[in-house]
Amino acid sequence: MKKWYSLIDKIYRIENLKLAFKRVKKNNGAPGIDGETVLDFELKLEENIEFLHEKLKTNTYKPSPVKRVEIEKPDGGIRLLGIPTVKDRVVQQAIVNIIEPIFDETFHPSSYGYRPKRSQHQAVAKAERFMNKYRLTHVVDMDLSKCFDTLDHEIIIETVAEKISDSRVLNLIKAFLKSGVLHDGSFSQTEVGSPQGGVISPLISNIYLNKFDQKMKNKGIRIVRFADDILIFAKDKNTAGNYRTYATKVLEEELKLTVNKDKTKTTSVYEGVEFLGFVIHEKWVEVNPKRIKRFKDKIRDKTKRNTGRKMEDIIKSLNPLLRGWMNYYRIANIKSLARDLMGWIRRRLRMIKIRQWKTYKAMHKEMRRQGIKGNGEKMSMRKWKNSNVHIIHMLLPNKFFEDLELIDLTKYEVGLLSNYY
Repeated sequence: MKKWYSLIDKIYRIENLKLAFKRVKKNNGAPGIDGETVLDFELKLEENIEFLHEKLKTNTYKPSPVKRVEIEKPDGGIRLLGIPTVKDRVVQQAIVNIIEPIFDETFHPSSYGYRPKRSQHQAVAKAERFMNKYRLTHVVDMDLSKCFDTLDHEIIIETVAEKISDSRVLNLIKAFLKSGVLHDGSFSQTEVGSPQGGVISPLISNIYLNKFDQKMKNKGIRIVRFADDILIFAKDKNTAGNYRTYATKVLEEELKLTVNKDKTKTTSVYEGVEFLGFVIHEKWVEVNPKRIKRFKDKIRDKTKRNTGRKMEDIIKSLNPLLRGWMNYYRIANIKSLARDLMGWIRRRLRMIKIRQWKTYKAMHKEMRRQGIKGNGEKMSMRKWKNSNVHIIHMLLPNKFFEDLELIDLTKYEVGLLSNYY
């Protein structure tokens, strides 16, 4: 196995630090405990890069504690994020730039999370192929409790040291792991874990879990892993049970992680296997209903019927959400779902418009303006059912929204999973 003895000089090189900042800038992100934003850092870029270069070169760089942020998970519970300062993010990215290529080539071919040129779509395609082409129809869906927060620091450093012998790089990584957390003004030590939110954390978790991946590979057990989302594939239920026992042993005894026994489950392609927001079946792939609900909740939030905003502005705020959602889920078989969602979204927009008319008189005025004959019906502008009547469709046809450049989900090509094989 090749070992790397001197890397710190590559990390603190000015060109590498500038490249690191470019990548940090692209991700933007919130400021850390010092309040410095990415823009603030950029305003004094040369000075800041020189500062980091000197500190790293003279071995005097000291990471700041991360800022603790609590994010509500969609399925309940709290995800703990640790936001490093911009300076720390730049240094972490500078480390990643140099050491990621060294480790990436050693990773398992079915590990897809946070790796160059790899994606969730590829992970879903591989999982679907194992189940439906190779007929490994039974699946263990492993759930790790707070994986990032419970990584053992000694195991991290030992694993990194298998490839890297530069003690200054190892000490720098250790300093980031031990930098501590600041929450509501109170400091606490970090004895375990690599905070989610840190630039280096995804790479560290991949280096850490690669031990698990390789153990499974050596046993001839097929897996697909995206960060801490792990699927294990077997030809029958009994074999899946044996794999589950072995995987739990490796994760808990060797890697000191906690497998959530309640959430880890053995399932099959016949029941549908949930993975990365999709549900994989034998003949098709659908969007996980929980993700549809979450998407609709976001749409509802942007299309409250009592808003006073102009339709153009509402559509402008909706479009990035529609585009992002569709670009992610279009690999699934969602032709009819896209049609239903589009009809529902337009109906919500029609409801906003008729609420803005306030009374049927304003609606009649609009009818006259468009040359639409009506019977002068005194229709309520407040009832949801009226957003779907024929006259409203005539007044506000699909073309009305098309002219305002509302993204149309039905225009996307869907069912593209095979593109990622």
